Amino acid sequence: MNRINQLFNSDKKDILSIYFCAGDPTLEGTAHVIRTLEKNGVDMIEIGIPFSDPMADGIVIQNAAAQALRNGMSLKLLFEQLRDIRKDVKIPLILMGYLNPIMQFGFENFCRRCVECGIDGVIIPDLPFRDYQEQYRIIAERYGIKVIMLITPETSEERVREIDAHTDGFIYMVSSAATTGAQQDFNEQKRAYFKKIENMHLNNPLMVGFGISNKATFQAACGHASGAIIGSRFVTLLEEEKDPEKAILKLKAGLK
Repeated sequence: MNRINQLFNSDKKDILSIYFCAGDPTLEGTAHVIRTLEKNGVDMIEIGIPFSDPMADGIVIQNAAAQALRNGMSLKLLFEQLRDIRKDVKIPLILMGYLNPIMQFGFENFCRRCVECGIDGVIIPDLPFRDYQEQYRIIAERYGIKVIMLITPETSEERVREIDAHTDGFIYMVSSAATTGAQQDFNEQKRAYFKKIENMHLNNPLMVGFGISNKATFQAACGHASGAIIGSRFVTLLEEEKDPEKAILKLKAGLK
């Protein structure tokens, strides 16, 4: 069974998924960040593929991607860095990146390399669901790679149910239509959106992302989903601390 499915089938509560951008703050630190996050109790990791125009991301992740590209990170190098990661890392690993560099690499070649490295799933924010269905799904399924789709407050109930029926792993519930970035709390409108999706009783588990940064936002997300994804806050701490262990310990302290 895919590690993503294993995680959600374990009935674990308040799942914590952490995003960071490969190649930032240092080119060679990717595997070390992954191992440090697992050692410190993170349940799942999203490894960002840096891209020059990350349109869904706020300034923090934009800057991280720009720094990673300046450092020399590429998809080819990332796969080389992840080649031996499954010798000791057991938790689910997801690559998150935009369609352009993946298409340049070749989607089937990308999926093949994911399997070789033990990558469990991919998140491609700018991949339209229709294109996924018509062109990419058959290839991803051939390699056992879960393609995780995003929904937002603007996604229609019909489309949410269509995504739920044709994907497997989890659904990434974006907290707002804005770009990524830390928030101090979620307003009533966003909480109502979480509750509405929760009450649809979908087949796939839900993970909330965008804006999770502290105890209030983490608990609000976990109250309506299996867990939460934290990106910008961890990326900021990693940049400040220059040490993934200090960064994740500081982050987790803020969630208590």
